Amino acid sequence: MLLRRLVVAVPRSKRFFSSDSSHDLSSSIAELNKEMESVFGEPPPDGFTGCGSNDFMPQQTPNMFQNLGENISGLTHVGSSGEAQMVDVSPKESSKRTATASCKVILGKKVFDLVLANKMAKGDVLSVAKIAGISGAKHTSSLIPLCHNITLTHVRVDLRLNPEDFSVEIEGEAACTGKTGVEMEAMTAVTVAGLTVYDMCKAASKDIQITEVRLERKTGGKSGYWSREEQCGL
Repeated sequence: MLLRRLVVAVPRSKRFFSSDSSHDLSSSIAELNKEMESVFGEPPPDGFTGCGSNDFMPQQTPNMFQNLGENISGLTHVGSSGEAQMVDVSPKESSKRTATASCKVILGKKVFDLVLANKMAKGDVLSVAKIAGISGAKHTSSLIPLCHNITLTHVRVDLRLNPEDFSVEIEGEAACTGKTGVEMEAMTAVTVAGLTVYDMCKAASKDIQITEVRLERKTGGKSGYWSREEQCGL
C-alpha cells in the first residue's frame, strides 16, 4: 500500500519543479511537504524550505587552486597554480643529513620457519632483501618522480626475524651531505627490502603482509632533528 501511494505521490511532486504553470516555488514546496506528510504520516523533519534563498540555485564553483601557494604553504611540490613541481633547492645550504625508516613483513608461522631454516626455494631471503633495499635507496629518484637525484654517502639495511609475531623487522638508514633530505631514500630502502621478502616467499604463502612503513628519525636541514619516538612519546 505504501509503495502504491509513493508511485502516485512522486510523479505529482516532480511536476511542481518541471511544470511551466504559474505555481511559484514557495507554493510548490508547501504542496510537496503535504504530499510527504500524506505518504509517511508526518511532515519531513525540517520540511523543504528556501523560497527566498538560493538553495536551489547553482553555486559558482570556486577555483580550488586560487592562491594555493598562500593557503597550503607546506606543500612544496605544489606550484602557485596547483601544478606539480620539483622544488628548487639551489638556495639551500649543504649540510649533513641522515634518515632512518622501518617496516615490518608479517610472514606467518609456516613461512617464518622456512626463512629461519633458510629453506626457501629462491635462497637466502634476508641477504637478498638486504641488497635489494640498498639498491632501492640508490634508485629512489627514478621511482619517485619529484625526488632529487642525491649522492648518497651511506646506506644501511638490517633485517631481523621476530619469533613473537612471525615477522621480519626491517630498518634502513640513508645519509648524504647535500641540500635536501634523505627521508625518501630510507623509506624506499625498507619498502623495496620488504617487497623482496614477499617475492622470495610468495611461493609458500600469498598471505604475507608488508606493514608499518614509516620514518623513525631524521637529522640535518632547516627542520633539524626529528624522532618519532620523542614526538609520539613512545
